[in-house]
Amino acid sequence: MEIPGPLVRTAHADAWAVSSGGRPGGAHAEFGGARTACSGTDFAQYNAADLDDPARTDPLAVAAWFAARATPWAWRLPASTPWPDGWPGGEPIVRQRLAGLWPASSRPVDVPAGTSVRTASAGQPGDLDAVVAVDVAAFGGPPGAAREWLGGLLANGRVEVAIAHVDGVPVASAHTVRSDGRAGPAVLLAGVAVLPAARRRGIAAGLSSWLLGRAFARGAALAHLQPDDDRAARVYARLGFTEVEALDVRTAG
Repeated sequence: MEIPGPLVRTAHADAWAVSSGGRPGGAHAEFGGARTACSGTDFAQYNAADLDDPARTDPLAVAAWFAARATPWAWRLPASTPWPDGWPGGEPIVRQRLAGLWPASSRPVDVPAGTSVRTASAGQPGDLDAVVAVDVAAFGGPPGAAREWLGGLLANGRVEVAIAHVDGVPVASAHTVRSDGRAGPAVLLAGVAVLPAARRRGIAAGLSSWLLGRAFARGAALAHLQPDDDRAARVYARLGFTEVEALDVRTAG
């Protein structure tokens, strides 16, 4: 059965609302044809407004909402949507690919032999350090930003973070965000990070499949994610994911 792109985008916005919740300064709101999510951090990639209908959205009201929180942010809108005439900002930043998966179309794979997976916990000593170290090694970026973002996820009861170990050493991490918003019960798979030395062993696919299986068992009726590149898209396609229309991320002003 075909995956509807609008449903995946709606689930994507639902998940961002969940991810922003429970954090110091975190908040989300609706502005007619736009939905905002603020993580309370100073990192623009974690603060955004998802634009569905420019005709029902006041961009100045959205900008004022973020200004009151003193956080940078960006717009996200379907790649086919032209930038509204007269709106401030709108310069392209990046195009985010999206993909969705029905549970019935899932093609699970096992975690490779010699690899163990467990959930991480904010109360478990060393878990945050391990997840941050893997994330920074895999994706780069400031460790402080990763710690602030991932620490909030570990403390969020709607988020499950997992760590994969080989010979007792953390080599990969990922997380899922469970939402029950407009798109119904859905799960976002994100942050799939593998140390460079541990890649091309099937760890990313096995870890992803492990998390998705748990989410489907708990009632998620849709899974969705953002493939970073063609290599990642191929991994997720093997798990059953189908790409839909992408999101354009644009400047706020």
